[in-house]
Amino acid sequence: MFPKVSVIIPAYNGDRFMRQAIDSVLAQTYSDYEIIVVDDGSTDRTQQVLQLYGSQIRYQYQPNQGVAIARNRGIALAQGELIAFLDQDDCFLPNKLALQVEKLEQSAAEIGMVHSGWRRINAEGALLGEVEPWRYAPQLNLYEWIWWKTVLLSAMMFRRSWLERVGGLDPSFKQACDVDLALRLTLAGCQTLWLPQITVCYREHDRNDSRNTLLQAQENDRILDKFFALPNIPPEIRQQESQCRYHTLVWSAGRLYGSDRLPEMAQYLRKSLDYTPYLLTETLLDWVNSFATYFSEQGTFFSAHALTQSEEWQKLVMSIAKSQDSLICQSLKSKIAIAYPRN
Repeated sequence: MFPKVSVIIPAYNGDRFMRQAIDSVLAQTYSDYEIIVVDDGSTDRTQQVLQLYGSQIRYQYQPNQGVAIARNRGIALAQGELIAFLDQDDCFLPNKLALQVEKLEQSAAEIGMVHSGWRRINAEGALLGEVEPWRYAPQLNLYEWIWWKTVLLSAMMFRRSWLERVGGLDPSFKQACDVDLALRLTLAGCQTLWLPQITVCYREHDRNDSRNTLLQAQENDRILDKFFALPNIPPEIRQQESQCRYHTLVWSAGRLYGSDRLPEMAQYLRKSLDYTPYLLTETLLDWVNSFATYFSEQGTFFSAHALTQSEEWQKLVMSIAKSQDSLICQSLKSKIAIAYPRN
């Protein structure tokens, strides 16, 4: 008998948290699964840690080629009809597999993905916040995927047949291969359901790949270039290209601001002016509102005062205002002061 679920863990120098990840799978209330660990050329004690599990896992080593190729290798090795990815520094909550398997078993074949929320934890496992993306992206249709990009592979489960149909993950993306995958699956006709529960812990620490926010921003631009170059984009989605590019650039700017990359933040905000659907003062206020929304979704504190008093923001606004009405700066300050009392 083949297992129902194949849990694929790509590993690269993951000895710090690997045991917690694997133990969280072994602690599942659902038992019909296999664990595949693809070691992507680790040079730390990852292999020694994995040896402790013996036949409880299937271990595959490969020279370092990146996380997308490691995940694709796992898909090729998988015996289950359902695929659950787990990053080496994340961990499942005990009923994650059971709940998502039930959701997919009760769904039609075109439902190829089920998604859920996640708990943000720090390196020591302390709670940082919870993310419930279904509250702002309730449908997860093609428009919402490209607009919100609310992807966390550890919080998802897939039918293997759909992953094979689209050729797995694109290894040309180092940070955003997951977003690219969700878009390609959805464009191919694969539908997604929400399981509106928290099912996984997403660990934030000093070695997270996601901390490379500049690379993530650059790859988000590439994803939109790749997506909108496709010939089979629905007309109603193609009409939204400018707004999607604007939203993505501002979202990337918010991520850059959150990682203290303020010069790059300013660059992305300036680029967004090429696509804004708003008048200039409205655009500047929308930047602040968008940052506030992003930080709220992540459960982190945001100060509009700190943003607008930063040197990079001040330089950006002044450079824009030089070619505009001289009252723009005062108008913007007044509107921000009303919307965001000093915090």
